[in-house]
Amino acid sequence: MDRRNLLLRRTAMMVIGIAAISLSVGLYRLSGFGVDAFTCMNLGISGFLDMQFGTWQLIMNALILVAVFFLCRNCIGAGTIVNMVFVGYGADLICWLVQDLAQVEMNLPLRAASLLLGCAFAGLGVALYMTAEMGTSPYDSVAIMIEKLTGGKLPFQYARVLSDVTVVAAGVIFCLMAGDSLWNIVGIGTICNACFNGPIIQFFRRHVSDPLLNK
Repeated sequence: MDRRNLLLRRTAMMVIGIAAISLSVGLYRLSGFGVDAFTCMNLGISGFLDMQFGTWQLIMNALILVAVFFLCRNCIGAGTIVNMVFVGYGADLICWLVQDLAQVEMNLPLRAASLLLGCAFAGLGVALYMTAEMGTSPYDSVAIMIEKLTGGKLPFQYARVLSDVTVVAAGVIFCLMAGDSLWNIVGIGTICNACFNGPIIQFFRRHVSDPLLNK
């Protein structure tokens, strides 16, 4: 495969992967069973500030990106920018289409289906996005920066747990201060994302993204 075709394929995988991640965040939100750690914090803070979720997520990503630029510049690529701009607004669009435009009543079966599809699309999206290797999202770079700042004393996997626990706690605090329902941002969906996202990502990397890139 020549370099131009490889770049086109990687770009397509990056764009489709980010679209799938955006869809997964929207589905998690529609399920009402809880969301992933970073979305939890951003939903809590945006609700407290009475600001659109996508706008606040973009602001938070921009703030983190400043730190990434100075501490982990090699993590930045085209995919970093696309991710930080479009995931939040894409999730807002999904929720608007379902709740406002179509006015779908999210009963229990639809909520459960949204949760399962959210898990699946999250794994597929991250697998495509990672395999494309066109930059890391600002939040995913946080654990890398923590590992670097501690001189490797706090390895990546533990740094990721620390960052996830911290942002979930922040989301809970701001959600409670705003008087919003806590269970919309923290619940079984949060647990599913934490426990199963890794294996699902690995499954899609092995069976979808790696074969797509190398065929």
